[in-house]
Amino acid sequence: MAMVKSFKAIRPTADYAKVVAALPYDVMNTAEARAMVKGNPYSFLHIDKAEIDFEPEIHLYDEKVYERAKNNLDQLMRDKVLVQDQTECLYIYRLIMGNRAQTGLVCCTSIDDYINQIIKKHEHTRTDKEQDRIKHVDVCNANTGPIFLTYKTDFNINALLDNWTNQYKPQYYFTADDGVIHTIWCIHDSKKVAEISRNFERIDNLYIADGHHRAASAVKVGLKRREENPNYKGSEEFNYFLSVLFADNELKIMDYNRVVKDLGDYTFETFMEEIKKQFMVEKFDGRGPYKPDCVHSFGMYLDGNWYKLKAKPDSYDPTDPVGKLDVSILQNNLLGPILGIEDPREDNRIDFVGGIRGLGELEKRVKEEARVAFSMCPTSIEELMEIADNNKMMPPKSTWFEPKLRSGLFIHKLS
Repeated sequence: MAMVKSFKAIRPTADYAKVVAALPYDVMNTAEARAMVKGNPYSFLHIDKAEIDFEPEIHLYDEKVYERAKNNLDQLMRDKVLVQDQTECLYIYRLIMGNRAQTGLVCCTSIDDYINQIIKKHEHTRTDKEQDRIKHVDVCNANTGPIFLTYKTDFNINALLDNWTNQYKPQYYFTADDGVIHTIWCIHDSKKVAEISRNFERIDNLYIADGHHRAASAVKVGLKRREENPNYKGSEEFNYFLSVLFADNELKIMDYNRVVKDLGDYTFETFMEEIKKQFMVEKFDGRGPYKPDCVHSFGMYLDGNWYKLKAKPDSYDPTDPVGKLDVSILQNNLLGPILGIEDPREDNRIDFVGGIRGLGELEKRVKEEARVAFSMCPTSIEELMEIADNNKMMPPKSTWFEPKLRSGLFIHKLS
């Protein structure tokens, strides 16, 4: 069963919610973050990416960066931009993007549920990124960014959240610069908090949708605090981490596309000959970019033209939950063996473009800096859960969720 815990959130006052709220720290680089916060001293990026407050030469993992993050967080609290709730609450977080809404529960989840695989993961993490967030959480003494979790839809839970949003006014309602509408309610009734928590006890598993590094780091900080406090009782806040839980039928995964800088030693002709061994290839004569409309098919933009690629049946194992993923088929049959990109996490010849940017971005990148791009079908939430249930890992950059949760609307103090 999944444990859901209320907590005393540190959060912005209603007047400051919009200017504090920021995209997750890992969806932009430092230069982009500097541009985003220009003229806004309250942006949460001053905490989540505190290197923006230093000269560009500062190392991202310099000790001064973490100390500045803590000082910035403390200053916003001293200035009453951020305040802490006096009682433990749960919170409802709704995001509306275009004509689609998703509504989730903001709470704390247990590091033991993560350790015992009640909270399941589907991606490997990188040590350097883990260490960065471990240091950030430890120095700030807080979870500053929520882990994005999903679960198999439970209509009783849906009804409980809907009933609350229908009866009570929200604490926050604002439209972000990207047009996403953010609405938040505070569940302050202890009986309702207990009822929602009891309903989650029937949920067998939670699944990390996004935030694997944040989750792993939060757990490791919690374990570190246990070592420092050998007489801990289990109720201390460091035993839990900040999460937002969405039912799986609320979520949308977008395509996560690839661009590659060069064709290695291949010419156009020899490259096309090689990929035809594992893919059926057809020039796309339609207008505009080619967006695949079924699994195991891909678009390829090369030398000013779009091509349709269809994986041949013997190029993957349909019984392998990881091997049959489109991201795996492309990696195992083309990116790795043909273009020599064996580790896409580390190879600087490949880059990844979230579907929110559109396929026009692929054309732009190829014209400006790359040689070839690939468009893909999105991974499904069912595939994500199947892989996690089988204790397997997806290839890197398999999923792109939209809309993105905002950081800074909830902070969970560890002590």
